[in-house]
Amino acid sequence: MDQQTQTELEAAAFRTLLEHLDKRKDVQNIDLMILSGFCRNCLSRWYKNAAIERGIEMDDDTSRAAIYGMTYDEWKKNHQQPATAEQLEAFKAVTPEMMTE
Repeated sequence: MDQQTQTELEAAAFRTLLEHLDKRKDVQNIDLMILSGFCRNCLSRWYKNAAIERGIEMDDDTSRAAIYGMTYDEWKKNHQQPATAEQLEAFKAVTPEMMTE
């Protein structure tokens, strides 16, 4: 497979991931972090870093809007639920492993 086709396939898969996450607003970032070690905020940081590596200035608000499909404040207001004690405990249990990567 040539590089252009690979890049196009990767971009399509990424767009599908964002569409899936948009449809599953019920899935909280803390749950994603507990189960997979990344969340929407991680995706927004990776997106921003990729832009910066290519000489494109980007701030956190812009990268978060690209991932969330809205401002981060809108997301928190409309979709973010308070973390439960169980979620916080599970997050605490996996966080040290994530921080060493």
